[in-house]
Formats: sequence, structure tokens, C-alpha cells
Amino acid sequence: MRTPKYTAKALWYAVPGLFRTLGRLLHWAAAEEGNWALRQHAADRNDPEVWLKLDKQRQRQSRWRVSVVTALAGLALVALLVLLLADVPGLVRSLLPLLAGLPDWALRLLVLTPAVPVLARVGRPADAPITDRVSEGPRYRKLTAELVRRALLSCGIAGINSAVAKDQHAISFPNDIHRDGPGHLAIVDLPYGVEASDVIARRGRLASAMRLPLDQVWPEPGTGHPGRLALWVGYEPASQMKQPAWPLLREGQVDVFKPFPFATTPRMETVYAELMFRNWLDGGQPGSGKTFALRLKVLAAALDPRAELRIYELKGVGDFKVLEPVCTEYGNGFDDETLARCAGMIKWLYQECQRRSKRISHYAALGKAPENKVTPELASLKGSGLHPLIVAIDELQELMLSKYGKEAGEILEKVIKLARALGIILLIGTQIPDKDSLPTGITRNVNTRYCLSVADQTANDMILGTSMYKQGYRATVFQPVVEAGWGILSGLGKPAARRSYYVNSQDAEHVVARAMKLRGLAGTLPETDTQTRQDAPVFDVLSDLANIWPAGENAAWNEALCARLIELRPDFYTGWKSEQLTTALKPYGVSVGDIGRRIDGKAVTRRGIRFDDLTEAVAERNRRNGTD
Repeated sequence: MRTPKYTAKALWYAVPGLFRTLGRLLHWAAAEEGNWALRQHAADRNDPEVWLKLDKQRQRQSRWRVSVVTALAGLALVALLVLLLADVPGLVRSLLPLLAGLPDWALRLLVLTPAVPVLARVGRPADAPITDRVSEGPRYRKLTAELVRRALLSCGIAGINSAVAKDQHAISFPNDIHRDGPGHLAIVDLPYGVEASDVIARRGRLASAMRLPLDQVWPEPGTGHPGRLALWVGYEPASQMKQPAWPLLREGQVDVFKPFPFATTPRMETVYAELMFRNWLDGGQPGSGKTFALRLKVLAAALDPRAELRIYELKGVGDFKVLEPVCTEYGNGFDDETLARCAGMIKWLYQECQRRSKRISHYAALGKAPENKVTPELASLKGSGLHPLIVAIDELQELMLSKYGKEAGEILEKVIKLARALGIILLIGTQIPDKDSLPTGITRNVNTRYCLSVADQTANDMILGTSMYKQGYRATVFQPVVEAGWGILSGLGKPAARRSYYVNSQDAEHVVARAMKLRGLAGTLPETDTQTRQDAPVFDVLSDLANIWPAGENAAWNEALCARLIELRPDFYTGWKSEQLTTALKPYGVSVGDIGRRIDGKAVTRRGIRFDDLTEAVAERNRRNGTD
């Protein structure tokens, strides 16, 4: 049905294709492009001698090319004479009897048919294919270098416009524009002195120049130097691209020591985030999706049955209410009682850090905490007091601006500095990131930040860090509600635009149900109405040595003491030998020396300690701690 149409189009484009082919052959034969730049440079310097030498070189190269073109022209002339004078129609009739009824002129033209599609391919415009689509699917605008240049010139950046006016190649492309996921990626080297952040700040103008929606154009700083731009343009707007469901929505378990799926890139690639050894700060204006991003991390933590959850949402609407069954402590509201409980929890956290630091020292002496940090093995060890503790506080500004705020802020800053290595993970959310509602001591010490839509540069830098706005990382480009969930994620590799997975309240209930089942099997499901802050067991080697010291002895060998310690607390002291005990006593200043004994009439000397040294160390420790 479409053959006549395609035939007409091919014949139409074959004519300019013929002339274009002849033009290219003549241009090639002239060898003008070989050293054109050098000849032009010599002409600009008014150096005729060099120009003549270069032109002679061009002429030598042109001679053999002209010979080739002349030979091809001769062959074409001979072929044309054969076509016109020889008995070509008779040859065609003998080879193709079905065409015997056609006149001679038609058969002569038929011989030229194979050349028509070739010439048509050369002669057609680059964006006008000869054949049509068989089925009409979505049409995407192809990203080209010319389109990118035009868009950059439309941004109104003086450095770009003036540079291109002097040199049309001031905007260059170190790599070819290529397909990257559901879109195209262009790596652009901007003119000298222009930074990628200058273009990113004009994302709206860039999208306007491309005649595309804002959420289809994603400029980011490129790698290499500040003047390199990575421009990714999707096939369709991000708002129309269906984000995949959260991979943990229906199945799966989480290990807080390992990354979990948290967000997607504009290309819809999964971004993995980490919880252990990190403190998070999520910030954004109302409607930015901040609370849902914060809740997503808590949902992930709930799928690790070892993790203890303590949550305070100070907005009072119950966004985290679904998680209450798996929380050891939960508070909702901004009334004085809830704020007081939240402040009390922060005080308790500081005490918990002190207790955990002693436990880390204890296990380090055992060789079970090689980097003086909580390990997966210690977190799984029942009774260790080092299980993962996740504390989430949403709308922190409500606490900071209350009468409890000053003291709570000072303590929280200390906790953030200490908590990472101790298995305590802080997740903070706020919508008013200023120095009063979010103390700078807190923002300076968090190591993972997620800045969703904010209104201005000050809020942007309060969350992401100083000068991040100037570097091109600007959450001000995201629109609240319309682009909810989009933000700049910093601290997990290179900062970039990401969209956290969306899990609604109904789906969150299913996740919590799975978490409850996991915790029920592990024996870590909190009992209803038993929200308490139990102190973790605190043991220290000095007190334990005093408890198991052999009666009536003024000195004892390390190996004998280790045996008694293991008997006292096998979970903690199993594996201790004389060397471990010596290491554990060193911070307290207890001297370990040679202790002599007579066994079976023979003198035996081994390493040990004296009771007087032990009692003196205990007394000194109590004096420092202010206890008797």
C-alpha cells in the first residue's frame, strides 16, 4: 500500500543526492580541508612563503585525488554509453522473462534502480526518513549538539554568549551524545570561566529553550573540572515516568550494616543508602516529601529484627503511627508533655553513649571490636547492649524552639559526635533549617544529608553544607508537591538529584506486619504499653576482678584471674588470656608484673597483679566518677 509513496520519496531525494555526491567528490579532490587551518593561520600572519609551501602540499595531494575522480568519471561515462547503446533490454528479458513485456526505455531505467535508494539516502534531510513508522509509539526529541548549544545560549549567561560570539566552538563535547537509560546524556565543556553551577541555576531557562518540561531536563556538574556539565534529558518528564515500587515493599529483610534501596535517579536506577555508622538530616519545605523519606528509612530499619526503634514525630499528625507496634518508644505531638519526653530521651541517649563506649572498650580488649566500633557480630550478641538503636525525630524545630531546646540541642550535638561508632543511628527531619531551629553544631556533624525542595539558598546550605548552592547543588529547583520526593542527596558518593521511594500508609502497614513477624521470631518485638528506657548492662573489669579475687591472697596470676572471670561472665570473658587482661588493665594504671609461687617445692613465676594495686585503681576510678 505504501510502495508508490516510498518510490516517489526515493526518486525525489535521489536528485539532490546525486548532486550532493558529485559535490562531495569534487570537494575531496580539491584537498581543501587537509591543511586549511595552517594556511589560514599563515594568511592571518601575512606570511606568503609559508602559505605557498602549504598550498603546494595541498596541490600535490589534490593531483592524485583528481586522477581518481577522473577515472571514476570515465567509468561512469562508459557505463552510460553501454546503457544507451548496448542491447541491455535483451539481456534483462533473458534474465527476467516476467519483464519481457516492458518497453526498452523502461528496462534501461530499471538497471539504474539499485542506485536510487543509495542516492536518496544521501539526499534526504537527516530528520526525514524515507519510510514511515509501522506503529505510532511515543515520539522522543533527539538530543543533538546544536540543540544543546542553542539552549545554553538561551540561558542568558554572559560568559557563554560572549565566548561563542568570538568562537563558535567555545562550547565543546568531549564525548558523543549518547543514550543513557530512558534518555540521552550530553557531556559539555563550557567556555573558559563558566561553571556548570551557572547553568544548573538556570535549569528553567534551559528547559524552556529545549521546549521541554522542567522535570525532563537534569543538568548536573560533570567530572573532571568545574566547567564540565553533565546534561541528561529524559524521553519524557519524570512526573510521567512511573517510579518502580520499593524493592522491599512485598518481601525481603534488611541488615542495617548493609545498604538498602532508598531512592531512584532521574534514569530510574536504584540508589542504595546506608544506616549504620551514619547520622541523617532530611530537610525540606511543606509538601516536599521530607516525612515520607524519613519514614522510609525507619521502615527499612524495622525489617532488621535486631534494631531498636525510638521515634518522635513532633508534628502531631501521626505519619509514623503505623510504626508504633515495633517501637520501644514512640511520641506524637508538639504538646509540652511530648516535648519533655523527647528531651528526656535525648538525655538518655547521651548516657547510653557512655555505657556503650565502655562495652566497646570491653570487647576491644577481647579482640571482638577491632576498630573500636560495633560489628555485626556484636550487634547480634544477646546481652551485649550493642544492638542497633535507631532514633528518628521528625520536625526537630518544634523541640529546638521550645523551653527544652537549648539544653536538648547541646546534648544532641554531643550524641551525634559519639553515636556513629556505638551503633546509634540518628534520623532527623526539619522544615525550618535556620540557626535557631537547627543548631549549627548538629548540621556540621551529620554525615548524610537529603535536601528536598527548599525556598532559598540559606535553607539549601543549612541542610547540605556551606557553599553547596554555589557548587551547583540546588534543591531550590524542585517544586513542592509537584516534585515531592525529589532532593539532593549528599554523603553517599557524589551529591546528585534523587527521588526517594514512595510508600503510602497502607503499604507501610504491610511492611510493619512483616517486621512484627520477623521480630516475633527473633524475640525482639516490644511488648504493648511497656515503653521504658532500660539501661544496658554495664560491667567493667575492675569491679569484676574485685568480685572474683581469691580470698586471703595479696597477689594473683593473670591466668587464674581469667579463669575466674570466664566463670563469672562466660559471654564476655570467654577467650581471655593473660595478654588480654594486661591490655584491659593498662588504661586504669594497674601494674602487671612477675608474681612468684612455690608449686610442688619448685619456684614458678608468672605474670599477675597485686590486690593493693587493684583496690587503688578502683578507688581512683570512683573518685573520678564522683562515687563512693
